[in-house]
Amino acid sequence: MEPGTSAKRAGIFRSFFNSNVIDSEMDEEAYHCLALSLVPGLGTRRIHSLVKACGSPANVLRLSPAQLARFPISEEARAYIASGCALRAGEEVVGQAEKQGIRILSVLDDEYPHQLKEIFDPPLVLYCLGNLSVLRRPAIAVVGSRRCSLYGKDVAEKITRELSSLGICIVSGLARGIDAQAHRGALESGGTSVAVLGSGVDVIYPRENRRLYHRICEQGCVISEFMCGSFPAPQNFPIRNRVISGLCYGTVIVEAAELSGSLITARLTLEQDRELWAVPGNITSPGSYGPNALIKQGAKILRDIQDVLEELPPYVLDLLSEPQASLPGSAESLTRDEEKIVTLLASDASLHIDQLLNRSELSLPKLNEVLLQLEMKGLIRQLPGRQFSRKVR
Repeated sequence: MEPGTSAKRAGIFRSFFNSNVIDSEMDEEAYHCLALSLVPGLGTRRIHSLVKACGSPANVLRLSPAQLARFPISEEARAYIASGCALRAGEEVVGQAEKQGIRILSVLDDEYPHQLKEIFDPPLVLYCLGNLSVLRRPAIAVVGSRRCSLYGKDVAEKITRELSSLGICIVSGLARGIDAQAHRGALESGGTSVAVLGSGVDVIYPRENRRLYHRICEQGCVISEFMCGSFPAPQNFPIRNRVISGLCYGTVIVEAAELSGSLITARLTLEQDRELWAVPGNITSPGSYGPNALIKQGAKILRDIQDVLEELPPYVLDLLSEPQASLPGSAESLTRDEEKIVTLLASDASLHIDQLLNRSELSLPKLNEVLLQLEMKGLIRQLPGRQFSRKVR
C-alpha cells in the first residue's frame, strides 16, 4: 500500500460523517448499512457475513484492498468499498430519498420490524413510504395468484376485512389478483396494510394498481429493499417474498397455480418457522392446485379467521381489538324471493340474468328489484354481461 493511503481513506471516511449527508432521522450506523447495501454483486447474506466477521458495517467500509482480499467477494466489490464509492453512492441515495419523502430504515434501527429482523437474511435497509408505525403491528400475509377466480377474490377480501377489523395489519405484494384484493379488503374495512415491492419503493408496479398504491401510502406503508428507481426485474420478486413472510406471524395462501410465486412465499414461511394456512379450493380449478397441495403436505386449512387466531401467540391476541358485531349485510333479513336468488347463485361461478329468470320463475321487473336489493346488502355482485355471482360470506 502506498504511504499515506490509509490516512487518505480515513479522511474520506470521516468527511462523509462531518457533512450534512446524515439527516436527523438517520444515524451513522444506518448510513454504513445503506452504503454496504449499494455495493454491486455483494448480496445480503454475504454482507451479513462480512459484518459478523468485522464487527460492524463501519469496520467493513474501513477495510483496505489487501484486507478485503481475504474475503470471498468479487474484485469489483472490493474496489467499490476501498475507493469510497459505496459511501458516495450512499450520499446520493440519501439525498434522493429526502427529496421524495422516503424514509430509510437500517436493520440496526429500533423502528426496523422486529419480526423481519429475526429471519436468517433480513434486508440491510428498507426504503419506506407511509406510516412506519404500522410495521410494528401484528401482521398476517395474504398472497395468491395473479389470475384468480371470483371465489379467490371474495375469500381474500373476506379474510382481510375480518382480520383488519381486529387490528391485524395485512401484508402483501401489490400484484394484480389476490394481492391487490387483500390490500383492498384491509383498507376498505378501515384497517392498515403493507405492500412489499419487487421494485424501488418509488416505482409503481403494476401501473394499474397506482391508486391502490397511493391509498396504502396514506393508510399503511409501502416498503422495498431495492434502491429507489429500481426496475421490477423478474429476479427481484422471489427475493422480496422472504420479506412478505418475514414481516408476519404467518402467511395465508388463497389461490396458487402449480408454478405460482406464492408457493415460494409458502416455502419461505416454513423456513422462517412461521405459520402457514391454505384456503381449500375446487379440485378442477388450476388456482386451487397450490393450496390443496400445501394442505396435503401439512399446511393448516383455513375455513375462517378463527383458524388464524388459534395459532397466534397469546401476547399477540391481547393486542387485538374486539371483533365487529356484524359485517355489512349480515344482519339484514331476507325476503323469500331474495333467499331464492341467493340459493341459486354460487360464489365460484356466475349465472346470466336469463338463467336466473327461468330458474327463479320471477317476472323480469321483480327479478331486477331483488338483484338490486341483494347488491345493496353486499350479498351478490354483478359481473360484465349481466352475469351474477354470490359473494363469499
